[in-house]
Amino acid sequence: MDKLQQIIEALIFSSEQPISLADLQTVLFTFSGAEISLETIKEQVDLLLLKYNNDNNVFEITSVGGGYQFLTKPQYHKAISILLQHRSRRKLSTAALECLSIIAYSQPVTKTDIEQIRGVNCDHTLQKLLERDLIKITGRSTVAGRPLLYGTTQYFMDYFGINSIDELPRLKELEQKEYTIGDPQEIMINDDAGNENSNSINERREDAKTDVYAQTDQSTLSREQAFERDSQTISAEQIEKQ
Repeated sequence: MDKLQQIIEALIFSSEQPISLADLQTVLFTFSGAEISLETIKEQVDLLLLKYNNDNNVFEITSVGGGYQFLTKPQYHKAISILLQHRSRRKLSTAALECLSIIAYSQPVTKTDIEQIRGVNCDHTLQKLLERDLIKITGRSTVAGRPLLYGTTQYFMDYFGINSIDELPRLKELEQKEYTIGDPQEIMINDDAGNENSNSINERREDAKTDVYAQTDQSTLSREQAFERDSQTISAEQIEKQ
């Protein structure tokens, strides 16, 4: 096969997981229709190992997990870790979290469904979530127009520290509870006490009014008695003069 080494190099580079010699053989057979022995594939892989085993390349092909994978060389790991830390610090916007929540709980879900729930256009937000590998296109809906369906990715679960979608909080757990300050019974007791205090104050006011009225009546009565006494005195003096 022409350019066998370059094809194997491209397959290893494109594979997200370590790719084994058997997987390489299967792909090569499907691609070319020719049966290539595992020994031949191993020889080409060994040549690639030598090719990248020099200081001019920042990548190397490493045998890991029963297969082969492109990895950066150890001397560049510190710089890459700083890059990953900076990326991890980037927080999701409110719009992104809203869309992501709808997708996580309703997946597979269409863009139209997401927009109906949020009430705004979600094109830009969905694109950002796709770029960050938090969501993926899972297929097409059977409704008219066959819109794309969206779902969460494995990285979504890694990002939020869960093992499966079933570990997401239940919606009932996210409902906000109504909190009040103090015990309602205490409030009722206080209200009763307040009413009692109000009644006592009103009673005291009524008693005070009664006392005032009584004092007023007493004063009036005293004046009337004094007037009668004076009138009697004047009458007696008039009689003596006559």
